[in-house]
Amino acid sequence: MQEHYPTTIRRDGPPLTAEEVKAQVQVIQKIMKAVMIEGRHFGTIPGTPKPTLYKPGSEKILTTFHIGVDPSGDSVTDLSTPDEIRYRVAVRGFGMATGALLGVGIGECSSNEEKYKWRKPVCEEEFNETPEDRRREVWKNVKGKVEKLKQVRTQPADVANTILKMAKKRAQIDMTLTVTAASDVFDQDLEDLPEGMAGETGNGKAPLKDPKKKEGGKAGTENGLESATINVADITFKDGSGAKGPWRKYTITDTEKNTYGTFSESLAVEAKKAKDSGAPANITFKKGKYGNDLESLEVAVPEEKEPGGEG
Repeated sequence: MQEHYPTTIRRDGPPLTAEEVKAQVQVIQKIMKAVMIEGRHFGTIPGTPKPTLYKPGSEKILTTFHIGVDPSGDSVTDLSTPDEIRYRVAVRGFGMATGALLGVGIGECSSNEEKYKWRKPVCEEEFNETPEDRRREVWKNVKGKVEKLKQVRTQPADVANTILKMAKKRAQIDMTLTVTAASDVFDQDLEDLPEGMAGETGNGKAPLKDPKKKEGGKAGTENGLESATINVADITFKDGSGAKGPWRKYTITDTEKNTYGTFSESLAVEAKKAKDSGAPANITFKKGKYGNDLESLEVAVPEEKEPGGEG
């Protein structure tokens, strides 16, 4: 039997009761547990207290509460200059049953953001022939290795459509968090914050860290959790049975022979993605009685791919 999730959001009539507000948050938590997949609908960034909501996740929540997005009501402000494409978008959310406006989310995106401003030159000649003020050499962490990369400026017009879509995406997530009070469960879309504000490395994700080279030369800890960036070498599992029924425990081994245990199939799936792609994985874990207990794992690749895709 399909579980019924009540719609408690409204903007008219008497204020919600304490029980209704609590129920609304519990609905979001149930949806997150039942139908959302970590890495697709939300992600966990090491060092942040709450998960980060992605656009597909916001769509799940909007569907749950019967909230529509009104394209005709979207307000797009063009803040572009001759050398920058920049849009600010306001997304309106309305009740599907009543048509009433429930709230507005604001999002902005610019071609001057790190992920859109620079690209890899197609060849050495292109780099050398590019004016000095539109090329650079920069240190980047690439698959766990620090390298100096050559980059040239992207033509703003080439990413104009991506910039507009990203501004709308950010506005939709902002509207979702605001209208549904989902900020109690999720942080804002931290993967889109400017480089440095969320410890990013230019790819919009958590900082790539050597697990043996944290601040002060020790593993970073926060609220009892330790964080690291690892390269996954192997994933194995063991089946068993206990008082609560059958179980399967996964063991993730990194290239340094460290092991991390978890009963979460979704974390094992993400670990396999990291292994198959060769990308590093950002993890948080606790030191338990039987070794390292894995709490979160996220493949350290951009959630928003190269400019030209929606991300």
